[in-house]
Amino acid sequence: MVRQFLIVATLILVAGCSGMKPEDFAGKEPRLLIEDYFAGRTKAWGIFEDRFGTLRRQFEVDIEGTWDGETLTLVEDFLYDDGETERRIWRIKKLDEHRYEGEADGVIGTAEGSAYGNALHWRYDFALKVGGDAWNVAFDDWMFLQSDGILINRAQVTKFGITLGEVTLAFRKLDTAGAAGRTVPRVAAE
Repeated sequence: MVRQFLIVATLILVAGCSGMKPEDFAGKEPRLLIEDYFAGRTKAWGIFEDRFGTLRRQFEVDIEGTWDGETLTLVEDFLYDDGETERRIWRIKKLDEHRYEGEADGVIGTAEGSAYGNALHWRYDFALKVGGDAWNVAFDDWMFLQSDGILINRAQVTKFGITLGEVTLAFRKLDTAGAAGRTVPRVAAE
């Protein structure tokens, strides 16, 4: 019995260590360069599902991005389905052809990202607001650029290695007239 348990535990551990790597997407098109994709105005729609698959929250995000040749600054204004608003400002530096690092409100330390082909993989710890508290959680975040400029983002949220839920977002670049839906009101930075 103990031997069977050890075999199963080893298989689970090995399976958990395998998985996608950013390099798996080298050569995939369209190529995702976040400094190009997020420059200007972008709109996102997202959901958060808990670990049981129950939809817990829906939201929209208006994003204003600027690239100065070194740093991508993203001002993200969130509007949640319960009326709550939030602003998050990302500052992302491109380190080389494939690697990025970023900081944002709520990110603990530095987010680290790697991009190949049409994919970007982010990992970071985040102080997530839960009621009146903040939980330090880990984000394992993947973005995939699709045709027609649609960007799909899936992030697994964990604490102590236990999955709490998953965030799914769809991004679309806005035209210069901003004809792609309503605009989330700007909120003051905290």
